[in-house]
Formats: sequence, C-alpha cells, structure tokens
Amino acid sequence: MIFSSISDFVDMGHHGLFVWSAYGICFLVLSINVLQPLLAHRRYLQQEFRRLRREEIT
Repeated sequence: MIFSSISDFVDMGHHGLFVWSAYGICFLVLSINVLQPLLAHRRYLQQEFRRLRREEIT
C-alpha cells in the first residue's frame, strides 16, 4: 500500500484509530512484560540484601 502523504499514512484509509491503538496496546503489553520481571528481580535483590544485613547484626 502506497500512501501519498503522511496524513494518509496516519489515517490508514480511515482505519488509523484502530491500527494505531492496536500498536499502542501491543507496545504497552510488551513493555510490561519486559519491566515486570526486571522490577521483581530488583525487589528480590533488595530483600535479600536486607535479610543478609539483619543476619549479620544478630
């Protein structure tokens, strides 16, 4: 499909709202799938660091 202008590309033949919202939702889900394990790993390391410090003190 060849578009004659940027506005035609964004409009996507009057389906632009559906197309761009689908891309947005996909990007959001992929971002969550990447960030959630990273944040969980960080929380785990912080908890283990605190636990080790508590065990050192006692």
